[in-house]
Amino acid sequence: MDDRAERALAITPASPATSRTIDITTIGARTGAARRIEIWFYRVDGEIYLTTQPATRSWYANLLANPEFTFHLKHGIRADLAATAAPVLDVAERERIFTAIVDDLNQPLHRSYLSQPVEPVNRWVSGSPLMHITFR
Repeated sequence: MDDRAERALAITPASPATSRTIDITTIGARTGAARRIEIWFYRVDGEIYLTTQPATRSWYANLLANPEFTFHLKHGIRADLAATAAPVLDVAERERIFTAIVDDLNQPLHRSYLSQPVEPVNRWVSGSPLMHITFR
């Protein structure tokens, strides 16, 4: 991975929504067809995660069935990164990660994108998909 891509991934809670907005291309769990969507990514303790507010998501089902996907950077740099997703299932680990993510989302700069305060951490832990991302 080149330095520009590494800098694009090095977001902090002070990073604007545009810096964390990416696309991902997954392979459909049932159809086998490529599916591209826009999503935010998060960085916690130097690791990259994908998640959304509590709900069932097809991108999560796709990554469970086919964990290799493309992570498309599109702000500051255009790059298509080969990636692998692994679900985070351990409750204590989910709580640690979601605490950081919810704290991040409650930063004032996200008010125009999300109503604040964001749903409580326990709702995220019990109801949100969470994938840890590694780059190949």
